[in-house]
Amino acid sequence: MEEKVLKKSKNGLAMVTMFILLYAAAIAAIIVGSIMAEQAETKAGWIVLIVAGGVYAAIGWIFFIGLKVLKPQEALVLTLFGKYVGTIKEAGFYFVNPFCVAVNPAASTKLNQSGDVTGDGNKLDLASMAGVAGMAIAAGNNSQSANKKISLKIMTLSNSRQKINDCLGNPVEIGIAVMWKVTDTAKAVFNVDNYKEYLSLQCDSALRNIVRMYPYDVAENVDTTGDGIADEGSLRGSSEVVAERIRKEIQGKVADAGLEIIEARITYLAYAPEIAAVMLQRQQASAIVDARKMIVDGAVGMVEMALERLSEKQVIELDEERKAAMVSNLLVVLCGNKDAQPVVNSGSLY
Repeated sequence: MEEKVLKKSKNGLAMVTMFILLYAAAIAAIIVGSIMAEQAETKAGWIVLIVAGGVYAAIGWIFFIGLKVLKPQEALVLTLFGKYVGTIKEAGFYFVNPFCVAVNPAASTKLNQSGDVTGDGNKLDLASMAGVAGMAIAAGNNSQSANKKISLKIMTLSNSRQKINDCLGNPVEIGIAVMWKVTDTAKAVFNVDNYKEYLSLQCDSALRNIVRMYPYDVAENVDTTGDGIADEGSLRGSSEVVAERIRKEIQGKVADAGLEIIEARITYLAYAPEIAAVMLQRQQASAIVDARKMIVDGAVGMVEMALERLSEKQVIELDEERKAAMVSNLLVVLCGNKDAQPVVNSGSLY
């Protein structure tokens, strides 16, 4: 289904003025015809005038159904007796075939997103303009057509958090926000049943497909790119890469629905509650080990520097046993958790 953009003139104001004048003329014809029919000897012509005015007064409201108002970044997909006529995308006040029907299967679908067009502010109050009952019906119909408008604005979809197992089998909770917009109204309306629900389901599916390829934290011997080589990709450390892969995955699935995925961002990431405490202990243990390793490396370097300085400046001659004792004492002082308490040796080492 290819989109056909209608280039219609914005003749809504002229047409509504003409319809109001015709209604006034019909009412005047009924009144004048009734008065003249009572006075004239030949009543046939006046009766025809009364009937014509009455017929228009009865069915003239139908033309008001064809009045459509569009705001910027809104579109109206029109069908005539089941056939796709085209799409109006430019803002303005239009008159279209009164029998054309606006189509938007997702009009009543309200997801956890911004930008849903409700149409509450687009109601054309024609009844106040003419005070005719038929025009009130037309105004109500215009309010319904407002709900059928398709927003072309950039919208943000934030689905509920998903619990997914990462590549190591650990359950994680993750949520994403997807920025999207409608680019092809014909595909969005006719290629899928409900393009909003379709997008939401594809976001969940793509999220699961990508998350299961990554570990939560960097792990050994894990290939996240599919090239057969282990890398350091992870959900926590490679969030931008993961988000871009999710965006491309969603875009590939919703292209047939006339949607464009502008950006995807991870909004929430954490271990599932059932393993969160255990994984926190694991992270704390890993941090302690890394800190201890750094302390030991620094202590060994300081001891080595001290021995080299003493040897270079020939401050004191130390045999192997005294060096071992000095190294032991320095390592205890530098690597200990508590402040050192020096002990003065007043005697000989031997």
